Amino acid sequence: MIIDIKAGRILIKRSSEENIYPYILSQFEFYGFQLINAFSWEKHTQNIESDLNEIISYIDHEEIDYVLTEKCVSVFRLHKEKEDEFNSVIENAQLIKDGVIDKRDFLRFLNFLKALPRKLKEHQIKAALHLYLLKNGANFSVPGSGKTSVVLSVYEKLRTDEEVNVLFVVGPPASFQPWQSEFLATLGRSPNTTILAGGNMLSRKSKYYTTQDKVAELYLTTFHTILRDYNEVMFFFNQQGLAPYLVIDEAHYMKQIGGSWANALLQIASLAKYRCILTGTPMPKSFKDVFNLFDFLYPKNNPLTDSDKIQIDIWENENKNDLAKDLILKKIGPLFYRVRKKDLGLRPPHFHPPIEVEMNSNEARIYNLMKSKVHQLSTKDYLYNEEILKRLWKGRMIRLRQCISYPKLLLKSIHGYKEDILERENELLCVLQDYDSLELPAKLEKLIELVNNLHSKKQKVVIWSNFVGTLKLIKKQLDKNGLRSELIYGHTPIQSASKSTLQKEKTREQIRDEFVRIDSGLNILIANPAAASESISLHKTCFHAIYYDLSYNAAQYLQSLDRIHRVGGSETNIANYYFLQYKNSIDQDIKRNLEIKAKKMYSIIEEDFQIYNLDMFEETYDDDIAAYKRIFHSK
Repeated sequence: MIIDIKAGRILIKRSSEENIYPYILSQFEFYGFQLINAFSWEKHTQNIESDLNEIISYIDHEEIDYVLTEKCVSVFRLHKEKEDEFNSVIENAQLIKDGVIDKRDFLRFLNFLKALPRKLKEHQIKAALHLYLLKNGANFSVPGSGKTSVVLSVYEKLRTDEEVNVLFVVGPPASFQPWQSEFLATLGRSPNTTILAGGNMLSRKSKYYTTQDKVAELYLTTFHTILRDYNEVMFFFNQQGLAPYLVIDEAHYMKQIGGSWANALLQIASLAKYRCILTGTPMPKSFKDVFNLFDFLYPKNNPLTDSDKIQIDIWENENKNDLAKDLILKKIGPLFYRVRKKDLGLRPPHFHPPIEVEMNSNEARIYNLMKSKVHQLSTKDYLYNEEILKRLWKGRMIRLRQCISYPKLLLKSIHGYKEDILERENELLCVLQDYDSLELPAKLEKLIELVNNLHSKKQKVVIWSNFVGTLKLIKKQLDKNGLRSELIYGHTPIQSASKSTLQKEKTREQIRDEFVRIDSGLNILIANPAAASESISLHKTCFHAIYYDLSYNAAQYLQSLDRIHRVGGSETNIANYYFLQYKNSIDQDIKRNLEIKAKKMYSIIEEDFQIYNLDMFEETYDDDIAAYKRIFHSK
């Protein structure tokens, strides 16, 4: 048997005298080889080295005699050298995780860290050393563990070693401000920063074409922009003298195999000097979610071979998760670092008992009538098919949640929900139209009392609500009571390259920065979990959060809890959580449901390396259906 390489193909030829067993032929097909004629097979591949190594390893295992052409010998030898080098890296990475570290390397690195303005915690020092010695690595630590500071410290060491000269970060827009503020806090200087997101497309794309002396130190961009500016990014990374350290923040967004974001990043990855991925949820739905992450980290020498991926997929489909997990840990375990919540040394948060409030007369009338109407409608659910029912039940649950937040929200339409629950309820419609002149929601009255109490103690507080109309009502009422506040929700602009946007109104970043300053005079922040639950840290000066209303979205709920319970403040300060609830309402059902999900999710993410389905913790049709049945079909 002769093995050869020609123009992106691996060729296998056998003589007419050689007898090949059928199962071996099937294995060739499994590895992607196609039969050309009775004596030849070929495989088209973009990864000659690893595919050649794979088929040779198999042929060796079957003890088949073969001859490599001179070109094959050269490629195979080069691959083995790289493989041996990479295996050495993996072994060293595992030793670091196990605490077996060369004392001189550790002391040199520790002395460097001590000279930085920000002093890293013990768990951060270990993570930073692991990433520095590995060069291309992953940090899967839980939210709030200080991953950004770890990466910045490693970047600075690599920069002083003259190995990199640009930090290029891809992440959600909400991550831009933390990267800039953490850069200053960790390294003691404000970098020359270029934000590549939004704004005029031609103006943005022109920033990739710049001379070496005008290249910024910190680049911030989004997954969407990477896709739109793919050619420009490739050109930028190819510039002579550029040594980019490419970081993917919230890397679970690139998990989809074959997805456009992932494909763009996988192509760009090979042009970076070093690469790093950050996410607290490396495998949110499946073991396969980790494939893209390590394809990105090691584009030319992936620790997970195609055969590994196929085997993991098979085991997962057969529900043999322990086998899949063991294989993944064996192959990539040394290459990631993970800190669990219990490793952070934070003081336990204080969840105050729910503050139960009696509804005022009009909102009680509205809520009871709405609940009664939904009961009536539920008796006719059998008339509709499943898809229509899903939309109806979701819409009805939103209506009930609106009632316990701000009744006037019932006048707003809901996308995808056309049912008119208030049909022929003219008197109720009149009450809703005039609601603001009739009364304040009782929750709002209690909120003002609670905020006044915290304000008198000079405590900062963040107020969470899921409805924009409610957010605006809260701000209006706080203003009336002489309590200064700012609001962050979906329409609050994000800092971008567009200066005109910054001039019109405050950005989320500006509001956040003012709020966390101890002497700013801004002590009340009103926010929507959908807009501010991720990448916005408040924990250094804010230790109180009030939940005016809740949704069934446990992922956003848990992220919002972490805004005031994180490394860098919660080691000494206790995070306090308050919940406003109407008596005998769906408030109780929502909170019970969230507590069950939160307990389960926390128990899972405390595992060293585990998968969990984030759909379980998000507000989905299934959640609304379950809630609807609990409330309306249980009797």
